[in-house]
Amino acid sequence: MQAKNLIYDGTFDGFLSAVFYVFEHKLKTVTIQNEFTVQHRLFLENETIHTDELKANRVWKGIKSRLSSNGSYQLYYAFLSEDSGVEDLLLEYIQYVFSQRKKVDKDYTHPSILKIAQIAKSVGREKHRMEAFVRFRLTKDAIYFASIEPDFNVLPLIEKHFKRRYADQKWVIYDIKRGYGLFYDLNKVELINMDFPENFNFTKTDNAFFAEQEFEFQKLWQDYFKSTNIESRKNMKLHIRHVPKRYWKYLSEKQPN
Repeated sequence: MQAKNLIYDGTFDGFLSAVFYVFEHKLKTVTIQNEFTVQHRLFLENETIHTDELKANRVWKGIKSRLSSNGSYQLYYAFLSEDSGVEDLLLEYIQYVFSQRKKVDKDYTHPSILKIAQIAKSVGREKHRMEAFVRFRLTKDAIYFASIEPDFNVLPLIEKHFKRRYADQKWVIYDIKRGYGLFYDLNKVELINMDFPENFNFTKTDNAFFAEQEFEFQKLWQDYFKSTNIESRKNMKLHIRHVPKRYWKYLSEKQPN
């Protein structure tokens, strides 16, 4: 059988559908690629995989039955890393899982198990940073808006945290790198896509979009941050380690007065 390059729609269910196809057809030489980042390869026959929720659920149920809960989380976190070639690494991981009788997610002697754990740790760190560093701004529509640009696709991982913490207000968290966001309407969270004006500056609090009291709040927050920041005790090296500079442009306390 000719080697195949399986192309899926970029979703986790789509990836699991591709994994189902690999096992169903007993493919030996195969790669899996996201349709948005696909690279055509010589000597590989391209096959488009259509997302099948039932097949995806069968694969996921089987994976969870053979992994600890932490192992399942690590697999999903690694998928959300969007690292180049992560699908093939995950497939190798899953094939190893199904080839063993015992749970193997702590078998770090296997290259794919170790690598997945390392990637998942990085994604988990980014999740926690987003939960800590998201700064909402009140819009004229009385919706709290936050823009983020995380290294990994962590929006699915932070939804529960913000729904629980800000249950009494409408909010949007928008990933400008990936062009989608979460919208909470006081009842449920939905995935949304938004059209912004050309050259829209996400770091600027523009009075055309944001409420007047937002400017007052940001000024109070900046004054508070400045008053608690004791110069003689400042340790920039430690501060940057805890709050990397790439996040500063979205933090109101880091903006000029």
